[in-house]
Amino acid sequence: MSVAGPESFQIATILIGMEWATPPVNKVYEALGAIGDGRMEVTGNTARVYSSSRNKFYEVSYDPESNTISSNDNASYYVGYLGYPAIAFLLICGLVDWDPVMAEYLAGFRWKDINQRFKNDFAKTDAYIDEELVKVHGIDLTQFHQKLEKLLADVMHLKLMKPASLPRPPKGY
Repeated sequence: MSVAGPESFQIATILIGMEWATPPVNKVYEALGAIGDGRMEVTGNTARVYSSSRNKFYEVSYDPESNTISSNDNASYYVGYLGYPAIAFLLICGLVDWDPVMAEYLAGFRWKDINQRFKNDFAKTDAYIDEELVKVHGIDLTQFHQKLEKLLADVMHLKLMKPASLPRPPKGY
C-alpha cells in the first residue's frame, strides 16, 4: 500500500474525531530527543517541531478546552497514534511531569537515519539507542525504561482527542 495513496487517506479520515491511539514507546524517545536538541519553537498552544535532519518541521496545535491536539507528522496522520512532535509539546509545556535529564541523554541522535537503518523496526532502534546510552552515559536501563513507560502512560492518561481534520505531513527528508 502506498503511503500517499487513497487507502491511507481513507484510514486517516476514519480515525479522526476519536481519542489518539497509544504510540510505541519509541515515540517518547524521539520526543525527548527533539527537546534535548532544542528542535522546538513553542508559541502559546502551538509549536513547530523540527525533524532530526532539520530539513522539515511539524506543526502541533493544542486546544485545552476541547482537549484536542493535532500534529502533522507521518505517524499521527497515516497510522493514527500520537506522534513524537505532539508528545514533545505536551512535555515541554508541562502537561506531563518529566525528568529533563532524559532529554539530555537523547539529544544528538538522527532518528530518521537510525529508523531507516533498522527498517522502521522500533524495537531494534530502541535497542541501538539503549546501547549508545549505556556506552556514553552509563545509565541504568531498567530505571530509564520505567521512566519512559511512565511518561507514555501519563501522556495517554490525558485522553487527548483528534481534531476534526489533520493537516498533511510535510514532504522532504
